[in-house]
Amino acid sequence: MKLRLSQYIRPTRGLLHAGGRSFPCAIGRSGIRRDKREGDGATPAGEFELRRILYRADRMPCPDTALEVNPIGPRDGWCDAPGHPEYNRQVQLPIHASAERLRRANPVYDIIVVLGHNDAPVIDGMGSAIFMHIAKPNLAPTAGCVALRRNDLLAILRMCGPGSSLIVQ
Repeated sequence: MKLRLSQYIRPTRGLLHAGGRSFPCAIGRSGIRRDKREGDGATPAGEFELRRILYRADRMPCPDTALEVNPIGPRDGWCDAPGHPEYNRQVQLPIHASAERLRRANPVYDIIVVLGHNDAPVIDGMGSAIFMHIAKPNLAPTAGCVALRRNDLLAILRMCGPGSSLIVQ
């Protein structure tokens, strides 16, 4: 399944096209950029494989998808510190570097789709923690991720399996 994201109306909104349907989504506060850098607030342009799903098993059932699915543990994080050996990788907290906590009080990371951005190989400073996840209210802009309403994200995941990718134009 090829998911296609196109920017529309506002610089921080997009439409994700999948299975003959279109889903509104939030993108990075700086729009879409081909030259993505750590901390720039942009959603990277390109094609990114959907690597796996992480989800909050304490808040919801396992998403219905053919992709690999793993629960988020209480110590799970994602290293966003350029120069650290674990940059742009899932880590166990605490670590002696900057890292995002994946288990949050708000629901935005209740479902995380890990995208194949800057991971083969990882290049320092080219962006980390680029995911598809649940949107904030009113589809508020992200720090570079693609965010969808929960039910829309679940519908998209039902269509996905190994080899699925997101194309950001």
